[in-house]
Amino acid sequence: MTDLTLTFDAVNEATPGPKWAARWRRCWPDYQAWFIAKGGDDGPSLADCKAALRRYMPELLPTHGRLTALAGGSDRAARFLSTWCPPTYLGGCSLAAMAQGDDVRLVRNYDLSPQLNEGLMLRSEWTGRAVMGMSEFLWGLSDGINEAGLAVAIAYGGRSETGEGFGITTIIRYVLETCDTVDEALEALRRVPSHMAYNLVLADASGRTEGVEMLPGGGARITARAIATNHQSGPEKADHPSFTHTHARHAHLGRMQATPRNLNAQFLKAPLLQDRYAQGFGTLFTAEYDPVARSLGLTIRGARWNQTLDAFKEGRRNVNYAVAEPARIPATQVAAIAVGEWAQPAAQPWAADVAVAGDWAAWAAVDWAAVGMDYAAGRGRAIHSYLPKRRTPEGGVPGHIAAACAAHGCAMHV
Repeated sequence: MTDLTLTFDAVNEATPGPKWAARWRRCWPDYQAWFIAKGGDDGPSLADCKAALRRYMPELLPTHGRLTALAGGSDRAARFLSTWCPPTYLGGCSLAAMAQGDDVRLVRNYDLSPQLNEGLMLRSEWTGRAVMGMSEFLWGLSDGINEAGLAVAIAYGGRSETGEGFGITTIIRYVLETCDTVDEALEALRRVPSHMAYNLVLADASGRTEGVEMLPGGGARITARAIATNHQSGPEKADHPSFTHTHARHAHLGRMQATPRNLNAQFLKAPLLQDRYAQGFGTLFTAEYDPVARSLGLTIRGARWNQTLDAFKEGRRNVNYAVAEPARIPATQVAAIAVGEWAQPAAQPWAADVAVAGDWAAWAAVDWAAVGMDYAAGRGRAIHSYLPKRRTPEGGVPGHIAAACAAHGCAMHV
């Protein structure tokens, strides 16, 4: 049976050190297996990888060296971390940015299998500036924000064609480490080649928003609007568009009526919210970035997790994507989640546990067939009422479920 659980960690480490090294030890076995299986050992030499970093992203060379040392210093680890001409990898996602006056938001849904995400929210100061975002490839970012208020997120561009370039997540790291504004980011994106087609949405504290299509091997196209799904605007055809529903999601983004404040709410419901987790295409999280407040609001299965660059708090959330459908979240709660006012849904069975960990074993004991028959017959109850009753020796029901934590093994994109 497919494992549909994922552990999210929020980690604050200003310079690469023991916390990053621990994450490397946890994830490297899976990444290494993927790298070898996908022909990574036949890729560019370490000299070529360093030369590419020196040419395109010299500001990251010291960080790459530090991370390589923490990873053990092997040739393979160094080449993997460079992400220069890496093996192919795919993903999903919907993105949009919007601004009205001083109100600016960038929102993204991250759609993929729970087995293929690191589950790491990382705050760092690797080049001397604060950066916060969701980790990919152990030092790259799928989305993030920096202390200047520049925010960016990526979505797979829809086709597996490759060219000579870097993995996009490293490019996003570079943009956030070196740029303050959307204009500066666009200059960097035109200069640094991506190895695959990816779509980006950017926003900054001035209210500037932009959409960009990165082309395999280099080149960037500015899009008409700051929205993106999993195809591009050129003549190139996306792979499997009917599976990803990319055109339907893009059309919805194009016609939706939203303000920056309620943009996040649009991503918490269909058609942007995806629930095909067993098929490898479910929404693992919704990230809302506020460039003015320099904040990140992460919604995971109905639970809001708020962070800011200035008051970042480490923590953990354990999530089981097989437990229930977030589509059943009441509309009033969806609206509250969207603006960060409903952050303690510990009693909700479909929410990520807001404590350090949650006992998902209790949910395994639920007779889900009976639940389905009840709902089909129109007599469904609140889902938490189906939990087995657990009583103390004195006969009282415990006030909380005992904490249980299971480490999630990191795997790579297919």
